Amino acid sequence: MKYEEFENLVWQHGKELYREMPWRDDPSFYHVLVSEIMLQQTQVPRVLVKFAECMKQFPSIEELAAAKLADVLRVWQGLGYNRRAKYLHETVKQIVATGQPNTLGELVKLPGVGKNTAAAIMNYVYEVPTAFVETNIRTVYFHHFFQHRTDVTDKEVREIVEATIDREHPREWFWALMDYGSALKSQGRGSLDRSKHYKKQPPLAGSVREMRGRIVRALANGRQERELLAVAVAADNRFSLALNGLIKDGLVTIDGTAVYLTS
Repeated sequence: MKYEEFENLVWQHGKELYREMPWRDDPSFYHVLVSEIMLQQTQVPRVLVKFAECMKQFPSIEELAAAKLADVLRVWQGLGYNRRAKYLHETVKQIVATGQPNTLGELVKLPGVGKNTAAAIMNYVYEVPTAFVETNIRTVYFHHFFQHRTDVTDKEVREIVEATIDREHPREWFWALMDYGSALKSQGRGSLDRSKHYKKQPPLAGSVREMRGRIVRALANGRQERELLAVAVAADNRFSLALNGLIKDGLVTIDGTAVYLTS
């Protein structure tokens, strides 16, 4: 497919499939940062709910930075991957202390902000055209440029992303790509197995990650004795590994026999 034809098609689908989101209505640095970290491993419908809760509880970056980690973790419940909440909290504290970053190099140094999140911020906040590759973007480019390949690298995709960016309207261009990619996935045309880098997410049920989530949810109501916590989360052989991991990650603190979310 010729690039011009592809670009016109993406714009057409982008207009037809546009999804209203609060961080699109007001693409401020704070809104985009929070939404992008929430969206890293969570689908949009769940993020919409939690984003609204977060903005109600912490309406400014300064208020989020001043909050206790335990309070941030309570708001985060339902999103999973709780380390993201800790990274977000560390990031906003750093920004309040040192100032808002506005380059890709500065952004990737922030906790929990990888290359893709940094690039998204550059496009959505600063409207600086910056190529990046994530699930929805892969879906669109696989569908149009790599239909008969099963070993496509992100480098190959990124090269075409770079060549097709609308440099005058990068913010709206990537919104269009995201919405088009989401629609293709909902139609069963994601085809992520074409990617050389694709790894299927292991199921949550029965995983240590599932037990970690149970522990954090139980502690969101307040500190508990370790034995009572074990009962509350229906502890099995994953319990100690999950609890020790949360302690190591700085999300949970244990004091004697009492266990609680880190403040």
